[in-house]
Amino acid sequence: LCFRRYLLMSLTSCLFWNTFDFSAAVDSKPNILLFLADDLGIGDIGCYGNNSIRTPNIDRLAREGVKLTQHIAAASLCTPSRAAFLTGRYPIRSGMASSNRYRALQWNAGSGGLPANETTFARLLQQQGYTTGLIGKWHQGVNCEFFNDHCHHPLSHGFDYFYGMPLTLRNNCQKNTPPDLDAALQDKLWLYSQIITLAVLTLTAGKLTGLISTRWKIIACVTLVGGLFFISWYSSYGFVQYWNCILMRNHDVTEQPMRLERTAFLMLKEAISFIKRNRHGPFLLFVSFLHVHTPLFTTAKFLGKSRHGLYGDNVEEMDWMVGKILDVLDKEDLKNHTFTYFASDHGGHLEAQNGSAQLGGWNGIYKGGKGMGGWEGGIRVPGIFRWPGVLPAGTVIDEPTSLMDIYPTVVHLAGGILPHDRVIDGRNLMPLLQGRAQKSDHEFLFHYCGSYLHAVRWHQKDSGAIWKAHFVTPVFHPPGAGACYGKKNCPCFGEGVTHHNPPLLFDLSRDPSEARPLSADTEPLFDTVIRKIGRAIEEHRRTLTPVPEQLSVYNMVWKPWLQPCCGTFPFCWCDKEGDSTQIL
Repeated sequence: LCFRRYLLMSLTSCLFWNTFDFSAAVDSKPNILLFLADDLGIGDIGCYGNNSIRTPNIDRLAREGVKLTQHIAAASLCTPSRAAFLTGRYPIRSGMASSNRYRALQWNAGSGGLPANETTFARLLQQQGYTTGLIGKWHQGVNCEFFNDHCHHPLSHGFDYFYGMPLTLRNNCQKNTPPDLDAALQDKLWLYSQIITLAVLTLTAGKLTGLISTRWKIIACVTLVGGLFFISWYSSYGFVQYWNCILMRNHDVTEQPMRLERTAFLMLKEAISFIKRNRHGPFLLFVSFLHVHTPLFTTAKFLGKSRHGLYGDNVEEMDWMVGKILDVLDKEDLKNHTFTYFASDHGGHLEAQNGSAQLGGWNGIYKGGKGMGGWEGGIRVPGIFRWPGVLPAGTVIDEPTSLMDIYPTVVHLAGGILPHDRVIDGRNLMPLLQGRAQKSDHEFLFHYCGSYLHAVRWHQKDSGAIWKAHFVTPVFHPPGAGACYGKKNCPCFGEGVTHHNPPLLFDLSRDPSEARPLSADTEPLFDTVIRKIGRAIEEHRRTLTPVPEQLSVYNMVWKPWLQPCCGTFPFCWCDKEGDSTQIL
């Protein structure tokens, strides 16, 4: 009897360890640590094939966990991609997809942002007893009607603590760097202002010399109109550094404008402090890096250290920050009890250049980049998971997955329940990550550029084929360049795109670089695949409901009454951080 009982216990124990008893893991509610880089290309880190930029800490995550090779962002620009990440839903469902040329939030004092009726994974984890924190970039809006209503703020979307930048880095945040916020529009406004000034001077000189017969009242009116025109636009674009480049702690502005030379240290200090404060858990920490978005401000410790210029320096600094945060997990004995994830919000920015110097990322073998809704280079990103003892180390998975999958995955880990009153497009990844499932739950993924559907991916599970049909593609400039050089990003509509009928079709399982489009002559299944994808689009569109467009032109406009300000508007400047740049 004793022997039989011993044998039964041994078999049960063996079964437990071989299958990573997930019910016990769920009961323990692991800490959740999410790293999200900004504009990082899939080819920029060592474990995805880069040999010129050193990323030992991110590579360590991949060695100790699971690496995804077909991890897809729901959008190719920051605001919509992050909205999808936070909600598990395509951004078109929440109104975070744009039908105009403004595809990401432009101002802290705009009125658009993540709607209050959207439920983030932070909110659901908060309900499960998690302490939730966001350190870094938000870019989902701040206010709706007043400067302190904070309707779009992280604390209104399930985060208990926020320290970081409510918008995003821009060249305007760094002195002596060409501005990139509506640069073409600013040039036009300057030109119009100069024309009005020249007209006033000409009229005045003509009046004084008697060459022009006009009334002083007319000259005064032209001067007044010109002055009001100049003030109307320069009050916003002339002070971008003060309006947009700010740091907040919860609802309070702590730096206005921010001092970039110490921002990385402050972000790291805040992330480490959050982990230490909440080491008894469970906690959710979302570390949303400002790296590696232009202007690529990098501290002196890392300048000139990489073999890939300023961009490589910035990537290596971010990797160092990842390592410091992982070290804290080790020191606090939290490594084995923390579900860790690393990804980028979309592909690298190919058009980011300064002369001949490339300031954007590398997307490996994949065509296109940031801003391109369909091509792989804009949406295929790194995806790495680690949870020692639960996820098998050193695993590589080549199945279609999405950043939207993080939503149901972390809600599942926390023991929460997904909302039943809306469509959730993400899928729980745990069966795939643990090896309990061999195929992704995604059959179709829809690739939007703003609110325009550019491409669709079909995962034909019985054959292993990954079909991708492009209905719209950007027109590269110059032709064949692979990007829209001379513009900030490729457009989604208008003369800057080409519509394809029949669509361009690729089998990514055989042609991941999308170099050889198929046709009815070269692919026997061409018509069948196109019909199947067409029916999927019809079904997908039936699940969409009209919602207010958060990225409308009106919502994008700078509104002074919505401006976060640490003083009395317009006297908005402060530094509540002192000179503290020393960490630990």
